[in-house]
Amino acid sequence: MSKLGRIAAPDNWPLRARRPRLQSMGAPLYIGSEIYRGSSYGPRHPLSIPRVPTATDLCSAMGWLPRGQFHNSPRARPAALTAFHTPGYIAALQAAEAAGHVNDATRLRHGLGTLSNPVFTEMFRRPATAAGGSILAADLLADGGIVFNPGGGTHHGQADHASGFCYLNDPVLAIRALQARGLHRIAYVDIDAHHCDGVEAALHGVEGALLISTHEEGRWPFTGALEDRAGGVAVNLPLPRGAHDGDFALALHEVILPCVAAHRPEAVILQCGADAVAEDPLARLSLSNNAHWQAVALLRTLTPRFLVLGGGGYNPWTVGRLWAGVWAVLNGHEIPNRLPPPARRILDGLTWTRQRGERPPHLVETLRDIPRDGPPNDTMRTRVNHLRNRRKLWV
Repeated sequence: MSKLGRIAAPDNWPLRARRPRLQSMGAPLYIGSEIYRGSSYGPRHPLSIPRVPTATDLCSAMGWLPRGQFHNSPRARPAALTAFHTPGYIAALQAAEAAGHVNDATRLRHGLGTLSNPVFTEMFRRPATAAGGSILAADLLADGGIVFNPGGGTHHGQADHASGFCYLNDPVLAIRALQARGLHRIAYVDIDAHHCDGVEAALHGVEGALLISTHEEGRWPFTGALEDRAGGVAVNLPLPRGAHDGDFALALHEVILPCVAAHRPEAVILQCGADAVAEDPLARLSLSNNAHWQAVALLRTLTPRFLVLGGGGYNPWTVGRLWAGVWAVLNGHEIPNRLPPPARRILDGLTWTRQRGERPPHLVETLRDIPRDGPPNDTMRTRVNHLRNRRKLWV
């Protein structure tokens, strides 16, 4: 199998695009919005924490976010959302936001007004903004480049109902937008702790699509088994509980990178969920943020069009630090061993009702976690070997 240093982007990437790019893509573009600042699913919900604002503020404090690289995310119009979602569901989502409540029939049919997907003030506008950012990214990437939309990555959303904190499925909408621009060889890589069931359902059997997912085994939504291929599109690699950087490195170098390279994608979308790190409360994986940053750095070399999305992550310090580091990697910025005072003040000012015990100092003083290395365990080796034996994945 291919190893680090043996994988190179081909010289003749196909560059088919039917629409002109919106602006020069000489430098990566960061898509953000003020709607994420103060917007909350409710005080007891895991998404009560500031995530995108923390990442954005850290990038600004580090001097990594000049005005020319920041783009305010538009809100996707209902008609654009029906590229994947049903008109009835979009209408129900808008109506729920306007009314501030849902009836039992809407809750049952569309999954709105539940503990996971509650009614809140911006329940249409916020996910529509994330979706608008991902659709915009597809347009901006028509002629190539790199875009980071940390508000995106809502990979559980289904065509007709909300699921797993995800009201809309912006990764699918981005894929559909890229396809509409004549790009068909698209690789979607998902390293969130939770399996991307909504994206997999949308891509099942779609010609030209490749989906690769690493996720914690036995974790909700309990999909993405090793043998699940989604009509020949998917490569699912469940990670055992406690998987660390060494386990993920095996998955990255022996499965993810060879599969993507063999696919020769016209575009790669990476869902970079931060809930796979050790301190996250909703998963039991033990990665450091170094694992995510390595995936970002290596995948960008395999495609002329690279879209990085956010995703899960429910510890405000680990999410903000990880996504700020993603932006640094995309731009080639050096990540310092110790943060300057303005950046430390941002992290020190965060509060979290789910915090247990004392906050480790490194969550405020640095961006980079201490690597959690080690030899891959036997379960990981067996699963990777099983996937490697599917020779047609690499031919």
